[in-house]
Amino acid sequence: MTMLDDRAKLLLKALVERYIADGQPVGSRTLSRATGIELSPATIRNVMSDLEALGLIVSPHTSSGRIPTARGYRLFVDTMLTSNREQLHAPHLAADQPQKVIANAAHLLSDLSHFVGVVIAPRRSSVFRHIEFLRLSEKRFLVIIVSPEGDVQNRVLFTETDYTQSQLIEAANYLNQNFSGMAIEQVREKLLLEVESLRSEIATLMQAAVLVSTEALTQVQDDVVISGERNLLSVSDFSSDMGNLRRAFDLFEQKAQLVRLLDISAQAEGVRIYIGGESQIVPMEELSVVSAPYEVDGQIVGTLGVIGPTRMAYDRMIQIVDITSKLVSNALSHK
Repeated sequence: MTMLDDRAKLLLKALVERYIADGQPVGSRTLSRATGIELSPATIRNVMSDLEALGLIVSPHTSSGRIPTARGYRLFVDTMLTSNREQLHAPHLAADQPQKVIANAAHLLSDLSHFVGVVIAPRRSSVFRHIEFLRLSEKRFLVIIVSPEGDVQNRVLFTETDYTQSQLIEAANYLNQNFSGMAIEQVREKLLLEVESLRSEIATLMQAAVLVSTEALTQVQDDVVISGERNLLSVSDFSSDMGNLRRAFDLFEQKAQLVRLLDISAQAEGVRIYIGGESQIVPMEELSVVSAPYEVDGQIVGTLGVIGPTRMAYDRMIQIVDITSKLVSNALSHK
């Protein structure tokens, strides 16, 4: 990211914090008061035009002040956020019913943030208990997968070679004896290692079967729980612009897009921040997402986060999301 000297960093930080606090474009005079250091108005103006040239701040046409751009927020978030960990008093999430924990977590996120709380419910187990093959016609087979909960999924498999019924039985027996009760992802990894020792044509069949089983078992619709959309009605950045508000509500309607957004952060450790307008991920200039994955017994199973205006108190949001993800992980894990 852009190299800034300490003075420019200080002024950018002061500008972002000031703008987050009151939502008004920030002028040089306000800045010199906010930083508390002796800088001439000319010096401040020079630094401001440098920051503007770097695309970190922009002056809205109607005013002499400046506001941060997505890049400005990003630099602020990445380099300057000193999270003063005031203790957030977060209630306990009762663990008796996972669905309840998820709903409570979404409410908690929206109550604490005063924005929108979103939780992707844990993925259903992608463990298979039993697999069978049925020959439908030449090079076309039915794969029948039974999960530990007794859910049965069927997938049609097209193969390069034709298999005899005894090869199908052999492949199914091998999978059931060696991998029953394992997560399908683990089965894939182990199969790759064992391919050498297996007869190649059966190995190919098993790999193809495991691939369609992965899709079948993980394709259960991700449940997204959203709480507090109405909070955006009282955010001035939205209430003054119905178009923005409508686009935000459209986003909550299209849960698939939310899932994609939060899924990206499930691959990352800790809290992630996506700032609207800086990437393809957040579809709206005015929205930012602060998210974190949560775990059950040490395995990441879902993601949760806060969605709010780009102008939000990021340090506080990071704490809220961080604490909630720990609460959910604790509530859902089997001690």
